[in-house]
Amino acid sequence: MIKEADRIRQLSPYLFAQIDKMIEEKKAQGIDVISLGIGDPVEPTPPHVIERLKIEVEKPENHRYPSYYGLGEFRQAIAEWYKKRFNVSLDPESEVLPLIGSKEGIAHLSWAMINPEDISIVPDPAYPVYAIGTQLAGGNPYFCPLLQKNDFLLDLEEVEEKVLVEAKLLFLNYPNNPTTAVASLDYFQKIIEVAQNYGIIVCHDNAYSEITFDGYVAPSILQVDGAKECCVEFHSLSKTYNMTGWRVGFLVGNHKVVEALSRIKTNIDSGIFNPIQYAAIEALNGSQDCVQEMRNTYLKRRNLVISALEKIGLSYFFPKATIYVWVEVPKGETSASFTQLLLDKANVVVSPGNAYGKHGEGYVRISLTVPDDRLEEALERIEKIF
Repeated sequence: MIKEADRIRQLSPYLFAQIDKMIEEKKAQGIDVISLGIGDPVEPTPPHVIERLKIEVEKPENHRYPSYYGLGEFRQAIAEWYKKRFNVSLDPESEVLPLIGSKEGIAHLSWAMINPEDISIVPDPAYPVYAIGTQLAGGNPYFCPLLQKNDFLLDLEEVEEKVLVEAKLLFLNYPNNPTTAVASLDYFQKIIEVAQNYGIIVCHDNAYSEITFDGYVAPSILQVDGAKECCVEFHSLSKTYNMTGWRVGFLVGNHKVVEALSRIKTNIDSGIFNPIQYAAIEALNGSQDCVQEMRNTYLKRRNLVISALEKIGLSYFFPKATIYVWVEVPKGETSASFTQLLLDKANVVVSPGNAYGKHGEGYVRISLTVPDDRLEEALERIEKIF
């Protein structure tokens, strides 16, 4: 009899894999389903990035094993982008590590830093990989609620001191998925003060920093003085440059944490395909007009969604950033039942809030990553239910 490892038994099916299955089942019945469930941009990667890939993929030398630590030119481009965007200085040799998408880096970081029974403080609701990585490393996630009364900001004052004493990692994510909440540098300063006091490593996921609206500009936690003493920050090209399928991101910050993750990665993967790294350099170094165009696109879609929600009478948390809208379910519904209602009655898929943690109950997440006409049709379908 084949028995999988205990660590696998404790893992639930991955949320977005389940959403894919729901969509395929409907499509198999010949039903036109509109998915607002997954944050996967439909707009193409910018042409200048694709052109650079084409040039590099023609070079035979780029088809050999890449550097385990990433191309020096890519690490340098990341450091220069951080300086231009956040005025944060980074040593490309010791404080920058390219990743095969930030998801793998987030998961593997726990392997590098967590011993069995160690604690990671994880927001709830949150991107599931923070907790999954901790569990796979044998650690214990301590779930800290994100509540609307606190603007979905993680409140360390609510965490028991014995947990703070024992905690090894703290995961943060602002602009936030799924709630769309944003944080200020003053908030990050308070988090860092607590982290330094208790010897906690802060892991900030800043994947949505470039998708912001209404004049809001998202900061980096590394802008806080002394942040690199206890902080690292994950970033991704996926949402900023419509490169989700390219699988390219990076970790920056505390050199000891960066080095520890690099040791994990050099032992289990062989780096990023060189042409993808060169294309990523082009994205970071090239014109950023494409980023502003995406902001404008998502702003238009955000406004479409909140206009429809107000017409229907559904409450929502007003998003200043990200590619989502966090919506309260109607009275008498749960996250799961409302998700099922929209699927059954409107053939529209959304993400149930409780899939991101128990404190996501009572909400659903709507993604803005569908063409305008399909988004308008989805909203019309939902309006008809009400």
